[in-house]
Amino acid sequence: MPETKDNKRYLYIENLGCAKNQVDAEVMSRSLEKDGWILTEDASEADLIIVNTCGFIESAREQSIDTFFELRDVNPKAKIIVSGCLAQRYGEELSEQLPEADGVFGNRDLKQINGFVDNLDRQRLLVPEYPDPDSEIYDRDHLFNYPGSAYLKISEGCNHRCGFCAIPLIRGSLRSRKMDAVLDEARTLAKKGIREINLIAQDLAAYGTDWDGKSRFLELLQKITEIDGDFRVRLLYIHPDAFPLELLDMIKANSRILPYFDIPIQHASARLLRPMKRMGDSTIYTDLVSKIRKVLPECVIRTTIMLGFPGETEEDFNQVYDFVKANRFNWMGSFVYSREEGTYAYDLTDEKTHEALSKVAAKRQKKLERLQEKITAECLQQFVGKEYDVLIEELIEGEDLAIGRIWAQAPEVDGLTVVMGRGMVPGNVYRCGITKVNGVDLEAVRI
Repeated sequence: MPETKDNKRYLYIENLGCAKNQVDAEVMSRSLEKDGWILTEDASEADLIIVNTCGFIESAREQSIDTFFELRDVNPKAKIIVSGCLAQRYGEELSEQLPEADGVFGNRDLKQINGFVDNLDRQRLLVPEYPDPDSEIYDRDHLFNYPGSAYLKISEGCNHRCGFCAIPLIRGSLRSRKMDAVLDEARTLAKKGIREINLIAQDLAAYGTDWDGKSRFLELLQKITEIDGDFRVRLLYIHPDAFPLELLDMIKANSRILPYFDIPIQHASARLLRPMKRMGDSTIYTDLVSKIRKVLPECVIRTTIMLGFPGETEEDFNQVYDFVKANRFNWMGSFVYSREEGTYAYDLTDEKTHEALSKVAAKRQKKLERLQEKITAECLQQFVGKEYDVLIEELIEGEDLAIGRIWAQAPEVDGLTVVMGRGMVPGNVYRCGITKVNGVDLEAVRI
């Protein structure tokens, strides 16, 4: 693309979906910045707009397309590209059925974004495969979604092949990054003053198993914690059927690793978990939660529950409801099953039956979420009257208030901590006293 107004080219990226997508957006941003593009937060002034889409479930796909058209309307003069998971999975269909898009770009070889942008007039579609396994594709040098906090992706893809999940169809089989590359990135983050490094993958514990079947996650984690710097490590996404119990003693002995666990359990009914290709049940997963809390009683556990999987009955729902009630997860996300072509579960039902069950599942989801809101509010009381470090992310304009997070709150998915006080700087950490719980958030005063 030629240079535009003032001989400058402005880039706007709208990122949708999970933290792994956020890393991809940062990679593309940094790569294009090296070609002279200037990142802007105002879509209306951009010469190029990239909509980095999510394609995990139907509602995410709908949001991606809606967002595309909203941005197209905001700035009809800009070139606009659809990238990300939706583009990777449905590239040809999007190229044919979305003429409003100037380009469709997949997510497996992000380094090709520069050449693709430069040749939009000649090529509208590029869905490349992954480069050579030894190639490092995560050069972002670094842009950060939140002040003082960064995501560090240690692998791509997944080998679990859960019956409902389209991720392997989108991102492929597991591809662990070279350990040296991950450690180099962690060192860069630490040198830049990042206070919270969030390790992400489809399953952290699977790291390295694509090399010879042996997990190298604990080895990697230990080496990250030995890096110089004032930071803590958060672990996001560990598959419940492959949870390494050795991790618990490691965290207990290492204050660098936050006792925060994101374990997407999905359900408690064995009758549904088996076709989901999950090995647990209510008893097995309750035992896992109990083991974690026995070693680390101060820990925080987040989980995810799926409702409306083919064949789910009222009895199945009652089982997962009781499971959530008994285990009292600190945080919980939920979603209604999406029927995804190419997955094992797709043929377990037809569209008419799926739509009917989805309506019932949506009602069940509201009931489950009301329960979890109550549990979360009660769990948050344990922090009231105590002092914690708060990582400040945003100042409230015109107020002596700031928004941040304590260690028990992961970015984007959990509640926040509202801090009263002056002179705070986003990206810095301040000692604060927690004064009260407000819904799923905390209120605090700077000490």
